[in-house]
Amino acid sequence: MYFDPMLAFYALPLLLVWTVYVGRRRRAEARSIARRTAAAEADLLEPASLHPEIDPARCIGCGACVRACPEGDILGLINRKAILVEPSECIGHGACRLACPSDAINLVFGTARRGVDIPHVGANFETNVPGIFIAGELGGMGLIRNAIEQGRQAIDSVRRLNDLGRAHLYDVVIVGGGAAGFSASLAAMQHRLRFVTIEQDSFGGTVAHFPRGKLVMTAPATLPLIGKVKFKEISKEKLLEFWQGVVRKTGLKINYGERVESITQIGADFQVKTTRASYPTRSVLLAIGRRGTPRRLDVAGEEHSKVVYRLIDPAQYRGQNVLVVGGGDSALEAAASIAEEPGTTVTLSHRSESFSRAKLRNRERVMAAQKSGRLTVLMQSQVKRIRPHDVELAQRDNRMVIKNDAVIVCAGGILPTPFLKTIGIEVETKYGTA
Repeated sequence: MYFDPMLAFYALPLLLVWTVYVGRRRRAEARSIARRTAAAEADLLEPASLHPEIDPARCIGCGACVRACPEGDILGLINRKAILVEPSECIGHGACRLACPSDAINLVFGTARRGVDIPHVGANFETNVPGIFIAGELGGMGLIRNAIEQGRQAIDSVRRLNDLGRAHLYDVVIVGGGAAGFSASLAAMQHRLRFVTIEQDSFGGTVAHFPRGKLVMTAPATLPLIGKVKFKEISKEKLLEFWQGVVRKTGLKINYGERVESITQIGADFQVKTTRASYPTRSVLLAIGRRGTPRRLDVAGEEHSKVVYRLIDPAQYRGQNVLVVGGGDSALEAAASIAEEPGTTVTLSHRSESFSRAKLRNRERVMAAQKSGRLTVLMQSQVKRIRPHDVELAQRDNRMVIKNDAVIVCAGGILPTPFLKTIGIEVETKYGTA
C-alpha cells in the first residue's frame, strides 16, 4: 500500500488540534456538570428574574452564548447543548440571546415551578395607574446598565405630564436610591424638576448588598449630567466610589433611612407618606428593586441600634462578638467574612437543619471557618431576646446566652408585591413567559 508522507504532514497537526479541542470541551463539560449538580443540591435552579430559555431542538451547541455571558460561568454545554448551569446567578443581561446564531434563546420571567411577579408597565414606564412609573429591577430588569437607562427614560416620560411646576406639589417623588433611582434623580436635576428621592436603606441601594468585589457593570452607560460612563466592567466598590464622586460633583441629595409607608391618589395627584414626612406630588417613580423590606425577627430587643439587616464592611466588627442570623448566601458570606477579621467571635444561627439554599462555595467557606475555630454554627436555633450586651437563643430544647456586640439579620426581604397592589398597580405572575 502506498503511503503519502504529505498526508501525514498535514494530518498529524490537524489530529493534534482536534485532540486538544476535544479534551478542552470534555473538561468544560465536566465543570458544567459539576456546577449544575451543585446548584441542584443547593436547590438553586430557579432564576431570580429575567433569564434565557434555551430550545434544545434549535441549539447547535456552538457555545457562542456561553462565551457571550458577561457574568462568567452561568451557561455551559452539556451533551452538546447549552444549558443554565447556575440559574440563580443569572441577572438577565440578554447577551446570550444576541450571540446565538440559531435563534434558540428567548428571555423569559419565572419558571413552571416558580412564578415571578412582574408589574404591568407600559413602554413609557408608566403603570396602569396614571402618574405612577416603575423603572429598574422591580420591572424585571436586573442589569445595572438597563436600570440606569430606564431611570433616565422614565423621567423623560414624567416631563411629558401636564400640570407640572405647581408650587405646592413636587413634580415627582423618586422612591429608591439604587441604579435606576440614582439615574432618575440626576435626570430630574438636569431638567429642573421639583423632586425628592427617598431610600429606605443607605447609599447605593441594591448595589450595596452585592458581594464584595462583584463585577456589577458590563456595558457602557450614560448618566444624566455626567455623560458617557466609559468603563465596561467595574467592581461594586469602585462603582459606589464613582457614584459618591457624582454626588459631590452635582450636589445630589437623597433622603436615606426613610421608608415609604403609603401612596394615596388624590385626583390626578398623589400623597406619599413616609416614616419622616408626607409629600404631595404630581407623579411617583418607583425604583425600589425586588429585595423589598428586610424581614425582621420580631423579638424583644430588636430595636437596639446594634441590630442591622445587611453587612456593609466586615472590618467594622473587628474585635467584637457578632451574631449573624440566616441560612442563605448573604448570611454565610457575612459570617465567613467577619470571621476573617482579627479578634472577632462570630456565631451563625440558622433555624433549619442544613444550608440547603446556599451555594456550595459559601457552605464550604463556612465549614472551613468552623473547622478552624473562627466560627460557631448553631443549626436549628432561633433568637429569643436581644439585650445590650448579650443575646438569648434557643437550640432545640436548650436555652443559651452568648456575649454580643452586634447582630446582623440576613433573613431575606418581604417582596413589594402587596404594596404595589394596595396602590392599584396590576401585577402578573409569570411562569416562564416573556
